[in-house]
Amino acid sequence: MNETELVKKAIAGDDDSFSKLMATQRDRLYRIAYTYVRNRDDALEIVQETVYRALISVHKVREPQYFNTWLTKIAVNYALDFIRKAKKTVYIDSDIEAEYVPEQTEQHIDLHQAMDSLDEKSKTVIILRYFEDLPLKEISDILDWPLSTVKSTVYRALAKLNVDLREGEDDE
Repeated sequence: MNETELVKKAIAGDDDSFSKLMATQRDRLYRIAYTYVRNRDDALEIVQETVYRALISVHKVREPQYFNTWLTKIAVNYALDFIRKAKKTVYIDSDIEAEYVPEQTEQHIDLHQAMDSLDEKSKTVIILRYFEDLPLKEISDILDWPLSTVKSTVYRALAKLNVDLREGEDDE
C-alpha cells in the first residue's frame, strides 16, 4: 500500500493506517524537532505532541498528497511554540543522539551556534530547506508565506550564516 492510500485510510479514521504513517514519519519528525531544541527529551516531547495533534485532526486533511506538508507544519509550529513557552536557551547537549549527529566536530558546533544567531523565521526556513531538503514551494506551503518571501529569507539567512561562520574562523 502506498503512502497516499494510507493517508486516505487515515483520513477516513483507520488507526492502523495512521500508525503506519507515523512509523514512516517518526525519524523525520524527530530530526526536525531535534534541530530546534537539540535536546533528546524535548525533541521526543515535540514528536509526541505532533503525532497527537495529527491524530485528532487528520480528518481535516483535504488533499492526501499534502499530508507530509501538513504534518511538517504541525511539527514546526509546535516546536516554535515549545521554545517560546519554555523560554529555553538552546544548548548544545552532550547527550546528543549518536544516530542523528554521528560525530560532534567543531564545524557542527559552529553551525549550530550560527543557527542560534538566526531569528526564528530564518532558522525555520534554513532547517526545512537544508536539513529536511524540502523544495522552496513546499516550505512556502508549510509556512503560508509567499514563495518570494521564502526565497528572500533563505538568501538573508545564508548571508548571515556566512558572516557568522567567517567571523568564527577569524577568531581561531
